[in-house]
Amino acid sequence: MRNVNNSKLRIIPLGGLEQIGLNITAFEFEDSIIVVDCGLAFPEDDMLGIDLVIPDVSYLKDNLSKVKGFVITHGHEDHIGALPYVLKEVNVPIYSTKLTIGLIDNKLKEHGMLNSTKRKVIQHGQSINLGAFRIEFIKTNHSISDASALAIYSPAGIVIHTGDFKVDYTPVFGDAIDLQRFGEIGKKGVLALMCDSTNAERQGFTMSEKTVGKTFDNIISEHKSSRIIIATFASNVDRVQQIINSAAKFGRKVVIEGRSMVNVISTAAELGYLDIPENTLIDIEHMKNYADDQMVLITTGSQGESMAALSRMAASLHKKVHIKPGDTVIFSSNPIPGNEKAVSKVINELSAKGADVIFQDAHVSGHACQEEIKLIYSLVRPKYAIPVHGEFRHRKAQINLARQLGIPKENTFMLSSGDVIEVCAESAKVVDHVQTGAILVDGLGVGDVGNIVLRDRQHLAEDGIMIVVLTLEKYSNQLLAGPDIVSRGFVYVRESEDLMEEARNVVEDAVHTCLKKGVTDWGKMKNVIKDSLGGFIWKKTKRDPMILPIIMEV
Repeated sequence: MRNVNNSKLRIIPLGGLEQIGLNITAFEFEDSIIVVDCGLAFPEDDMLGIDLVIPDVSYLKDNLSKVKGFVITHGHEDHIGALPYVLKEVNVPIYSTKLTIGLIDNKLKEHGMLNSTKRKVIQHGQSINLGAFRIEFIKTNHSISDASALAIYSPAGIVIHTGDFKVDYTPVFGDAIDLQRFGEIGKKGVLALMCDSTNAERQGFTMSEKTVGKTFDNIISEHKSSRIIIATFASNVDRVQQIINSAAKFGRKVVIEGRSMVNVISTAAELGYLDIPENTLIDIEHMKNYADDQMVLITTGSQGESMAALSRMAASLHKKVHIKPGDTVIFSSNPIPGNEKAVSKVINELSAKGADVIFQDAHVSGHACQEEIKLIYSLVRPKYAIPVHGEFRHRKAQINLARQLGIPKENTFMLSSGDVIEVCAESAKVVDHVQTGAILVDGLGVGDVGNIVLRDRQHLAEDGIMIVVLTLEKYSNQLLAGPDIVSRGFVYVRESEDLMEEARNVVEDAVHTCLKKGVTDWGKMKNVIKDSLGGFIWKKTKRDPMILPIIMEV
């Protein structure tokens, strides 16, 4: 029998505490680890050419024998997107609800990993036993169906992890959040609450998803003669359901455009999370057979992403849809922080083509505002508050709420990714820090682009490159050909012939100086060329291109 009194639960967030995205947290008790969520983040502006960012799971790899499984709260990219990459190194079973597993299966299929990965569908109210843990799935509401909170029972006590959630008494699909269960577990005594912080700065309640349906009805009835194009998140199945309901009500056909949207919607429809009336959905190829006032187009690109369908339409790059005067385009989303510029650009492009753009009131958040967060705290009554899912300011706002509700300051924790917090009934404190970080994915390369490569890309983007080529004779080190200078992204050569000629002379002088001094080490010669050419270019242009000398020998 293990001595429960001495054993503490270790909670280790491996990502998701500094930004929106990259959510992944390990729970460790003696020889058992379970991992909640495994999400990706989208690259920052300065990550040139990077496609996605995934968490560093070195800690899980180092403790592989203890890891019992991934438990996933819901099917958004920032919670499931890194699974195909992480499973290659930490191949353990995945447990989640039906739609979430359906979306994970799509990803695994793309990576050819369906057969090598164990998946198990769990229903709300069910529990699973993994090592020292029992995990219960609790029904919540979010902007995707089948979202769950988790009650994690460990010998040291109960932790409740809300996942992303809101309180929606009138959800579009399925039942309202199971507040009663939160209350029942609260009565047993909860050690810690890890609650979604995304909207912790916003007062009041988040509106029900149903309210958006009324907005769509109003917009369609006001724009009877226009073709209607609605951009939303691919994963917001309930939003798509409401658009389909409104379209059917007004006798319009629906086209779904954008690869990620088509993937999610077909999975949701197959699994019974979408109810599509007969003959409502049509293929984009058949759109030309219908008048504008018979069409509703649902598309990706509500965040202004350059390759998404709506952005391509706005830039006249879309093969099948051309924006024209009279079209009504609705943004059914809020810009994620950092995307405002891109969204604004797309809105301007659409408006310039004569489209009527609507972006007010066609969206509600999927995250709890302050009153709902207070409600969960009041039901759960945790001893410790450990806010998750959000930037520093969002988590700080939640700690202020917890303090208002009577949780003492010393029982609230602002963790950083990598912190190890040990929790038991008597105490909670950060005792250690493990390696975490962001691994960059560029094309098929995972982690092969690091800070140095990004710095070079930044340098090339800002100042361009100059390549110096020269040929030396073997043994005698006579200059046989060159130096020739090729530049890209530095100056337009045809208009700067004088500058390039002078640069060539500078390199020639540098090479002759080296040869006179008897320098035969090519490394040294390259450095001399770099320094003299770099100094000359800086003096003339105040620019600092990357300089690559190439020396050949014959």
